[in-house]
Amino acid sequence: MSSENSTKSEKTPSESHAEVIVRMFPSDANPAGNVFGGEILKNIDMVAGIVAQRHSQSNAVTVSLDSVNFLKPVFVGNVLFLNARINYVHNSSMEIEVKVEAEDIVTGIRTITATAFVTFVALGQNGKPIPVPTLALKTDEDRTKFDEGKSRMERRLQNRKDRKSTRLNSSHVRTSRMPSSA
Repeated sequence: MSSENSTKSEKTPSESHAEVIVRMFPSDANPAGNVFGGEILKNIDMVAGIVAQRHSQSNAVTVSLDSVNFLKPVFVGNVLFLNARINYVHNSSMEIEVKVEAEDIVTGIRTITATAFVTFVALGQNGKPIPVPTLALKTDEDRTKFDEGKSRMERRLQNRKDRKSTRLNSSHVRTSRMPSSA
């Protein structure tokens, strides 16, 4: 890693883009030849992790997988094309969008089979979150995806806050219903 890249404070989404190509084998599938969803998720997480680490130039860990949609089946013998790009960054977190296509090698036909949004957090050597470079939004698509990513991040944070509040309230309810000792 060059010192120029490691000190970069702003990057375009294309600087961190990644595409991974993976062949699907019988060990990746059920007896009927359908590739396991978990195998596809593993590959989604892997390619998103490449993008997150390229962008942050640090260790990055998965925080959430959102809006995973399995659109069409993937079969043994198909080749997966996993395309990933960074859409949004905030402090130490990054949202990565992944599009999965399966190609039937015999016919050459590619089909979009899955999509997902994966959130990563960059970690420093001490294992604590560290700031990531901002995104240089050069195209209309970059700006649109950034705005959409920001909205999704705000919803995720609100959902987390709501779940925490619900847990605290249900914990209080359980405690208040416990019989008192006399």
